[in-house]
Amino acid sequence: MGVAIVAATVVTLSGSVDAWDAAGYADRATLWVNFFSYFTILSNIAAAALLLLGAARLLLHTGTGTGAEPAWLSGTRVAVATYMGITGLVYNLLLRGLAVTGGGDVPSWTNEVMHVVGPVVVVLDWILAPGRRAQPWSRIGVILVSPIAWAAYTLVRGPLVHDQIKGRDGWYPYPFLNPDNGGYLAVAGWVVAIALAFAAVAAVLVRVARPEQAPSGGLG
Repeated sequence: MGVAIVAATVVTLSGSVDAWDAAGYADRATLWVNFFSYFTILSNIAAAALLLLGAARLLLHTGTGTGAEPAWLSGTRVAVATYMGITGLVYNLLLRGLAVTGGGDVPSWTNEVMHVVGPVVVVLDWILAPGRRAQPWSRIGVILVSPIAWAAYTLVRGPLVHDQIKGRDGWYPYPFLNPDNGGYLAVAGWVVAIALAFAAVAAVLVRVARPEQAPSGGLG
């Protein structure tokens, strides 16, 4: 899965670069930054790195009886599972059919890998794979730091960037973050709603990893 995500990302970037070449855009640096400003791309890069790291660790520790994985790995896994879960949900509920990367024609399988197969595999890996450590409820707050920082970065940077592809000032990776579509109040509503969705998904994934609490009293 890690290799598939890397391949999908590289093919998508290649298609974007080909489109930029064909159009003759002058400011390539901005286009590259734009490409890596999509939450889809960032979450998939994190997922690919984590999956490949996990595969390498598994191969190196096969047969050694290492038991539970390191705490940092479990913490990273639940965070990335949350990010990929939201990537899949938002794309399939709000963005399917829209261009969500840097432009250009790319095979349809790349979208499916990054927005359907990858999220499903990463979430199921967290739920089903052995070795994960129980997570404190405070982990939810830690998980929310990255998407909140990304949203702030997007909203601060957006008005400062010229959209070369659409020929207008202001660049936002997703329509619901663009204040031209309903104003900043609408954007604030979307940001709050998606932050709550992040928190809800994180809460479910944290709960999955917590040991069942024995009931007090009773016959046990």
